[in-house]
Amino acid sequence: MDVQARSPGGRILVVDDERSLRLLLRVYLVREGFEVIEAATGEQALSVLRAGGVDLALVDVMLPEVDGFEVVRRIRARSSVPIIMVTARGEETNRVTGLELGADDYVVKPFSAPEVVARVRAHLRRVRGFDESGSVLRVGTVEVDRASRRCTVNGRAISLTRREFDLLQTLLDNVGRALTRDQLLDTAWGTSFVSPKTVDVHVSSLRHKLGDALEISSLRGVGYRLES
Repeated sequence: MDVQARSPGGRILVVDDERSLRLLLRVYLVREGFEVIEAATGEQALSVLRAGGVDLALVDVMLPEVDGFEVVRRIRARSSVPIIMVTARGEETNRVTGLELGADDYVVKPFSAPEVVARVRAHLRRVRGFDESGSVLRVGTVEVDRASRRCTVNGRAISLTRREFDLLQTLLDNVGRALTRDQLLDTAWGTSFVSPKTVDVHVSSLRHKLGDALEISSLRGVGYRLES
């Protein structure tokens, strides 16, 4: 585990038991102005994340001691820090599981390091962009406060992951409009690198958490529409 001073560009936690992979990502991330913290196990990753000061985490699924899924599950109970999971090629079920647990994105090994850096930048840009807006959105009994990143239904707080919150904001900003999955990715994720299936997973989670408070219609072959 390696901790460095904070950088204006952002502090990235790279979690993988393969030292060569951590080194590869460190080289590219540092080159782009990021500070890098390394962790080789799930327990080390949890220790760093609990201490705070991490802007985004890259977490491998297959980790010793505590696997990547468990890392995401435990951290999501207390933090909305962006998490990009790293999975082996062909592990579709693992990728969906990670998203359902609260991960924001995933990359598949073997990956392109510049693509990973691009995804990191996109997620950080999205977080900072949403945080800068202080408006409150209301549709029916649902209220979203951008500044505090809180969602309530009939005054009752609803626990959303960071990505669920961003997606809900996008839908509330476009009530009655049909939005393609690509449009939702561009607006809520800020990147086109993510699989469109990611949108489906997060919409399903929003429906479950919001219940009858909002109606999100599926548009076959197109995407989704939040009904007014």
